[in-house]
Amino acid sequence: MPAPCDLVTVPARQGLEAVDLLRHGSGVGPVLHDRTGASLCFLVPPGTADAWDVPGSSCTRTDGRGLVLGADAPPVEDGGWLVPPHTDTAVTDPAVLRAALGQAARTIELADSYQGRRQTR
Repeated sequence: MPAPCDLVTVPARQGLEAVDLLRHGSGVGPVLHDRTGASLCFLVPPGTADAWDVPGSSCTRTDGRGLVLGADAPPVEDGGWLVPPHTDTAVTDPAVLRAALGQAARTIELADSYQGRRQTR
């Protein structure tokens, strides 16, 4: 069955941090990964793309075209489910995702800064 949703695409490192935050918080909807490990796609409600403005990410309008949600077959070629569809969270709330991505970016920045200081000692 086609699922009306948009896709928020983020770099994998930031996306993985956000997934961890969301799993321990308000919940995460289905998340796709590409086979190269470069990016993750969060399924969000339709219409999210109209106002999505998070730097370093993009939001694509799908209008449900070609998206068939099922744990056995991811809806994109050369990808798979990091978090498969389940019944309790159909999509990730865009406001919650925005906050998690911001926190993830800050965490990565701090980790990189700490690592840089350790290497210069």
